[in-house]
Amino acid sequence: MPLYEHVFLARQDASPQQVEELTAQMTGVVEQHGGKVTKTENWGVRSLTYRMNKNRKAHFVLLNIDAPSAAIAEIERQERISEEVIRYLSVRVEELEEGPSAMMRKADRDREDRGGGFHGDRDGGFRGDRGGGFRGDRDGGFRGDRGGFRGDRDGGFRGERGPRRQRDEAETAEATPAPALTPEAQT
Repeated sequence: MPLYEHVFLARQDASPQQVEELTAQMTGVVEQHGGKVTKTENWGVRSLTYRMNKNRKAHFVLLNIDAPSAAIAEIERQERISEEVIRYLSVRVEELEEGPSAMMRKADRDREDRGGGFHGDRDGGFRGDRGGGFRGDRDGGFRGDRGGFRGDRDGGFRGERGPRRQRDEAETAEATPAPALTPEAQT
């Protein structure tokens, strides 16, 4: 039978029990059509990139499914009807991923990073202690001590391009505009 990865997003105000019931309902639909759900992962409530149906967050659930395409069609039909489901996506894959998905591995990494100290603190020191100055400072002093205005390299005004070169007379003659034609000269 074909293999599918199916993810659906449930509304943020749905309780975890409602999300579990929705997942059980989808699993039941797959089993009625002669398939099986090999893995179920609840990724929890996560922020959405953009608002969908006035929701800024949603419950994310992944189902790895080994079932005929009719089962997937029925799941998607049920999710279109349900008011709890914001979005869904079914993808046919060659093989199902073993172990935790990338989202669950990322969540585990995030929990490990929260161990002790400040976030990102690897060598036990204050984040700004790399060069003896303020954060992001490479030469040991205040950030603005490089001379001149922000963004310049030579210590001059930002718009300065260096000394002007002298123009030749021929170049100046080419650059001067031609005199406007009078109405008598146009005929």
